[in-house]
Formats: sequence, structure tokens, C-alpha cells
Amino acid sequence: MIVFCGYANVDLTVGVPELPAPGARVQATAVRQGHGGMAANASVAAARTGAEAWFAGVVGPDQQSTAFLASLAADGVRTDWTARTGALTTAVVLLTPDGERAVISQDDELDAQHITRTARASHKAGANWLYVDGYRFPEAAAALAEAAADAPARKPGPGLVVDLDGCDRAEAMRAALAAADHVILGRPLALALLGADPALARAAVEHDVHLVVTDGSRGWTLLTPAGERHDGAAIPVDAVDATGAGDCFTGAYCAELDRGRSPLEAARFAGVAAGLSCTRPGARDGLPDRRAVEAWLEAHTGPRAPESARPQ
Repeated sequence: MIVFCGYANVDLTVGVPELPAPGARVQATAVRQGHGGMAANASVAAARTGAEAWFAGVVGPDQQSTAFLASLAADGVRTDWTARTGALTTAVVLLTPDGERAVISQDDELDAQHITRTARASHKAGANWLYVDGYRFPEAAAALAEAAADAPARKPGPGLVVDLDGCDRAEAMRAALAAADHVILGRPLALALLGADPALARAAVEHDVHLVVTDGSRGWTLLTPAGERHDGAAIPVDAVDATGAGDCFTGAYCAELDRGRSPLEAARFAGVAAGLSCTRPGARDGLPDRRAVEAWLEAHTGPRAPESARPQ
């Protein structure tokens, strides 16, 4: 069981010939609306790859929020712990013809108290993993510690996975690294807040955390608490839309951890899932199921497997 605590939103996707520079004006080629949100997308990715996934975000009491939750339920995601005391926010996604995008997001009303309640409920229900998005740190660290302090010592709580691609401060990143068992973030943000690869490797060791650095079409890197480094290449696909690919990676990674796979096995599986997700437009429509990922892996085993490992 994996509980995803974080963003739910409506994606307003605007097709553009190129991402505009400051002050530039571009003509939209298409405009469409769909369901999105980091945590919500990740929960769907996990459910489609076989996990028992719960979404615990904050939406509104309105009809649009009801439809949003119904779409999660249609994918097998439980929404019992989602609060309907806020509003369903909107993210504007600028999408180029080659699948690259820029995202303008809106703050939601998921606060530290909601994180504490979700963490307590996850512990009580025997969840294996709790996901929290990076926008919640550093405040989430104290909320999670409060929930852990209330839990029975004899009953271990869920492992913590943090998707840091909403974090914008070094203080928040340090708090997440110290609290999490697994952290996933994109390379540009990793380099901006932590530095080059040696610093990333040191952070994994010093914080005793598995650190997965994703890098789009260049693949991913897993840095372990033992100082090991594993690199995986992105799979070759005709990319249509990269929106939600990082969320897909995270959800599939969590699903594999929940199945008892090693972090390396989980990252390899997640890399394939993320690549396949780019072949269809929208953050949700392209999320693959387990059969699709396993079929790709079976067809590409052996010397061409997109993975290498070497000591750090």
C-alpha cells in the first residue's frame, strides 16, 4: 500500500511552436484541459503498474473536484483520505511540438496538519510507503516527525519517498533528504541546489538516502547510501508530450518498491514506464500499465538493457 500526499490539479495544456522568451508573444496551436497534479499522477502510475495506491490531497467540494476524484477511482486509486475543504487548482502547461514543456503551477491548500493526519492514518493502516511532494518541505519534516512520535514503537511506519521537483530552497532540500528513505528529483534542480555529481553522491551517503536523479531523454542516475552509482539510459521513443513523465517515474518506482524490488530494479522499471508515458499527449493518458512496461523489458533484455553500474 502506497499513500500519495500532494498536488491535485487541472492541467490547462497550451501547444506552442516554442517556449517563449521573456517578453515574447507566441500563438497557441492547441488548448486542452485534463487531470494532473504531481501526487495524483504518481498515484495513477502506481495503480496502473499494480500497486494499491491511495491519494490523499486537498480538492474542493465542487463538481469539478468530484469528477477529478472519480477519474482517480476509475484507475483504482482510493481517495478516502482526500480532503474536500480547499479548491482544485490549475496548472498551465506550455508544450512544444517536440514534447518539451514549461509548467506554471498554483499553490493548493494542503498544509502541515493534513500531512500529519495522512501520515498517522498511513501508519495505522499499515501502509508500506508514504509519498510527499517537494513543495511541502521544510514544514513537512516537522509534520512527519509529529506523526511518527505518536505511532507505536512496536509497529514500523511507512518508508518515505519524496519527489523534490517542487522544492526551490536548499533548506527545504536538506530537510527532505534528512527525512526520506528515497528522494527523486530532476538533474537541473539537483545541480542548482546540491551541486555537481560528487556533491550528489555525498548527499546520498551523508543522509542515508537513495537519491534518484532523473534527466529526461538522458536517463537517470541512482546514488545509494553505500556510495554506489547506477546509471540508466532513457528508452528510445518518439516523444509526443513529456508532461507527467517525472510523475510516472516516481509512481512506478514506488510501485516496484512496494513489490519488494531493490531500488535499482525499481529505477530501471520506472525509467521504462516514464519513457512510454511520453508517447501520448497529456499527463495521464500515456501512463502505461504493468503489461506494457514488462513487454518492453522482455523485448530489450541482454546486452541492450538500458542500465550500467559502477562503484562511486
